[in-house]
Amino acid sequence: MTDSVMIYDFNKEKSKQDWKVVDDTVMGGRSYGDFKLNENGNGIFYGHVSLENNGGFSSVRYHTTSMDVQKFMAFEIRLKGDGKAYQFRSKATEYQRHSYIFEIQTDGDWQVITIPFHEMYPAFRGNTLKIPNYSGESLSEIAFLIGNKKEQDFVLELDYISLK
Repeated sequence: MTDSVMIYDFNKEKSKQDWKVVDDTVMGGRSYGDFKLNENGNGIFYGHVSLENNGGFSSVRYHTTSMDVQKFMAFEIRLKGDGKAYQFRSKATEYQRHSYIFEIQTDGDWQVITIPFHEMYPAFRGNTLKIPNYSGESLSEIAFLIGNKKEQDFVLELDYISLK
């Protein structure tokens, strides 16, 4: 087992272009999300989730070249939320349609969250799939999503995401 490997360490030298926002507008919704780096270099995912026009989610995604993650057992994320629930998502391959999901409840303070691979369940378009949980063999995408079935503003601050 290797100690840890950094997937993404937010800092002032990074580019916000590394991250792509995908909102429910892709299916006609009216939610709005954005992503920026703050004065400390931390990633800030913020916006408004709207239920108008059958909407209800906003997400921010980071694509990486396919990584072999078999030497690891979990993700570790340092974040500061706004007291709302978020999903952390991963995809094993570039062309995989479903995501593996772990739900995070933020508390308004800085938190270090450990997400065991085997606890990440597969889902597609809000439906849990009847296939095995994340195996932790490869990784090509990570994402954060907010979609709590309510209209709300949100702010999620990110410091780092690593494998452990």
